[in-house]
Amino acid sequence: MRAIRYCLILFAGLMLAACGPEARLTVEAGTGPAPALPAPQSSLIPTINIAPANRWPDGRMPQATAGTRVNAFAEGLSHPRWLLVLPNGDVLVAESNAPAGSGGNSGIKGWVQKKVMAKAGAGVPSADRITLLRDTDDDGVADQRSVLLEGLYSPFGMALVDDQLYVANADAVLAFPFEPGQTRIDAEGRTVAELPGGPLNHHWTKNIVASPDGRYLYAAIGSNSNIAENGLSAERGRAAIWEINLETGKHEIYADGLRNPVGMAWVPQDGEAHQLWTVVNERDAIGGDLVPDYMTSVQKGGFYGWPWSYYGQHVDERVQPQRPDRVEKALKPDYALGPHTASLGLAYSGDNALPAALRRGMFVGQHGSWNRQPRSGYKVIFVPFSNGRPDGMPVDVLTGFLDTEADEANGRPVGVALDNEGALLVADDVGNVIWRVSAAR
Repeated sequence: MRAIRYCLILFAGLMLAACGPEARLTVEAGTGPAPALPAPQSSLIPTINIAPANRWPDGRMPQATAGTRVNAFAEGLSHPRWLLVLPNGDVLVAESNAPAGSGGNSGIKGWVQKKVMAKAGAGVPSADRITLLRDTDDDGVADQRSVLLEGLYSPFGMALVDDQLYVANADAVLAFPFEPGQTRIDAEGRTVAELPGGPLNHHWTKNIVASPDGRYLYAAIGSNSNIAENGLSAERGRAAIWEINLETGKHEIYADGLRNPVGMAWVPQDGEAHQLWTVVNERDAIGGDLVPDYMTSVQKGGFYGWPWSYYGQHVDERVQPQRPDRVEKALKPDYALGPHTASLGLAYSGDNALPAALRRGMFVGQHGSWNRQPRSGYKVIFVPFSNGRPDGMPVDVLTGFLDTEADEANGRPVGVALDNEGALLVADDVGNVIWRVSAAR
């Protein structure tokens, strides 16, 4: 038995160190409205190229783009993932991680998965709480902190509508009575809608945003696999964005075929209209150049290909049985964000207080790759918009998370949000920091 155990551990170690095919194109080639989509690459062992993630060394922080400065808005958090800025300026932070056992893998596969997560900085237990941060003297640093909610179940998305704070746990949307100014909620949460949960809960994060009129919540729910290898029955209600009616609690699928939608944002159109946008993490294990993660407007009733096709109607031949009828209806996303960048955070800039080049566009938090050599992501970018659409290549806003000389990551950016002063907040779930990017003085 010892020999067998040793062989299994050795095999897992080799898996962790393995390098599959290298990318042939640059990240830039897989970015924009018309990304390069070369032929898929296959290998016995997929590329596993994780940057060991650590907290920031003393005295170091990310680098902000020209015309801006960065400071720590709050430190000493526990795996901060997502942000919500309240009307009074308070900032809510979901301190959260995957529920125990949510990956659903046991044996050697589960062991490898846990080692991969730990190496990437995601192996810590979930704090299962929402913390409130308050900057009372307007110096860009939170000087008050309180636990607003605790005892949650891997919370992620948050939305405030009237006197109700909505929180998306890994398996349900809950509502809590709340008014800005409160620093603690002791009331029990009311279940608004149950969401696809465990025990298998591969993409566990559940994000929510409210419609501009406050009548609906939109819930982003990722797939339960890479390419439906666990069967389509495990994907019911997943790889989709739900529209939840807050008056009735009923929901319908607003759009599907979205492998792992996470960040969502409303972009103003002509008049009072708004368009919903999302960022989506695409599939793995067909090479370092495929498939670009993307940002897209979300069309009601739209189908975006997963699992049968990617980036429109490019067929993934690994998925069986094939569904040409579904592929025929697959919509092409609006804008590619580079392959394997793990684009998660999304915030529309509006007319903020940052330099003019960072206004009227979308901020994207890129958590960073595991399935690409060389690595991609590990930064916050800005995509300029014109007339409600992407217009131009991304601008790096916050970099330095990837230390190529040390071959490791210092922190990893996730959620992004604009505070009430027009500065950008960035949740760093490995650094346990909320960074604040503001105009240089």
